[in-house]
Amino acid sequence: MPDQTPQARLAALEAARTRAAAGMGPEAIARQHARGKQTARERVEGLLDPGSFIELDRYRVHRSHDFGLADKRIPGDGVITGQGLIAGRLVYIFAHDFTVFGGSLGEVYAEKICKVQDAAYRDGAPCIGLYDSGGARIQEGIEALSGYVDVCFRNVRNSGVIPQITAIMGPCAGGAVYSTSLSDFTIMVRGTSYMYVTGPDVVKTVLHEEATHEELGGADVHDAITGVASLVVDDDDAALAAIRALLALLPSNNLTDAPVVSCDDPADRREDALLALMPDRASVPLDMPALVRLVVDDGALFELQPGYAPNLLTAFARLDGHTVGVVANDARHLAGTLDIAASLKASRFVRFCDAFNVPIVTFVDTPGYFPGKDQEYGGIIRHGAKLAYAYCEATVPKLTVVVRKAYGGAYGSMGAKNTQVDACVAWPTAEIAVLGAESAASVLYRRELAEAPERREELLEAYRARFATPWQAAEHGYVDDVIDPRDTRPYLIRTLATLRRKRVETPPRKHSSMPL
Repeated sequence: MPDQTPQARLAALEAARTRAAAGMGPEAIARQHARGKQTARERVEGLLDPGSFIELDRYRVHRSHDFGLADKRIPGDGVITGQGLIAGRLVYIFAHDFTVFGGSLGEVYAEKICKVQDAAYRDGAPCIGLYDSGGARIQEGIEALSGYVDVCFRNVRNSGVIPQITAIMGPCAGGAVYSTSLSDFTIMVRGTSYMYVTGPDVVKTVLHEEATHEELGGADVHDAITGVASLVVDDDDAALAAIRALLALLPSNNLTDAPVVSCDDPADRREDALLALMPDRASVPLDMPALVRLVVDDGALFELQPGYAPNLLTAFARLDGHTVGVVANDARHLAGTLDIAASLKASRFVRFCDAFNVPIVTFVDTPGYFPGKDQEYGGIIRHGAKLAYAYCEATVPKLTVVVRKAYGGAYGSMGAKNTQVDACVAWPTAEIAVLGAESAASVLYRRELAEAPERREELLEAYRARFATPWQAAEHGYVDDVIDPRDTRPYLIRTLATLRRKRVETPPRKHSSMPL
């Protein structure tokens, strides 16, 4: 008869915990390390505050008996789930354990993830997923397939309610990729992570094309080409540090505000360097990230999707200790024009900020939408409309600074006053008009130029003096003020302080119909 004494039962408990923590054993852990990857438990411990992790369902095992699985019942079933603290704030977490069945998802595995998603929703806490999985557990058939749908359903339900952050720290294929894309932010590790719907073998079979994991869905592909990755880092430690830094800028849910930190950067700081940063000629591109860093607290930016659509900057920063979302044209790339990629990048960012009570600060320097057949055939009309839609829909505090160019339809899509922006100001260097001087002259002065081509510079200068300034917009109230660039930081901080209690009533409806 088994020993039933309290000491024996405690020993059995310790043995069970040791077994659950071991996964598939030391050899599997060594293989994980040899790939340059941490184990799931190492990642969880490295992310959370020391000693704060409370594990859930560590003893659960799968129910399948097919294909020899009955003889392979590993406690935890290949995913670690639970709750913990990050900088003292509650979060829920799940981490794929690649050492167990290659991290493949089955019925019980999905149930464990759904449990923490439900708990995060209930408690209003961020949900973090650390992905390292070969995909669905084929041996479990429809139960595995259905599990992905259960997880995705909760991603959608939780969207806009709690922040959802995903780190891809190994393979992520098939159905798993949709859950990651339904989260708010996706961090990838260069060299060890990849994402795709169909892998190299399927591509070769169906299309007779050769492609590596890296070529199909490596971190650099999703950084620069697809825009799926919000951020790409070099190793697991950097991914965990990025999650902690990102969470520090975000609220725990849609009913709270982001943490406010103490700030030694004076709120009334006038920045003379902004004048030196401005090029003498409008044809010379302005370094927009450098400009923004001169305005925000301590020059700190948490930039998102830096490799994707670099003609538009999206980043979190702080002003007087308060989190803001920054959207800014970067004329060093594509002259700061808006193209399909930039429109998609910015519209999603603006909508996230709006969902989570993060004020939006926009710096404008754009000559318009990027032209060409590729853009038109790709749907720039529809995709470009998403950005205007996002600004019009947003009800959080919205502040716009027109630094230089604000031409054409791009003017309206970058937080124009008419989109119910709370404050729209311009620098004296601003140019707000339907068209730039060169394009406008060919329309307005067609006859004069035909009769006297030598008057071209004279007519261009006349147009610039009348329209390529902030003054007409100021005269008609489309900018609230023209400010000294050096006063940008104190102006933004003072204005945001007056908007902290802003409330907007929206029409009753099930949901809007964005031009997806």
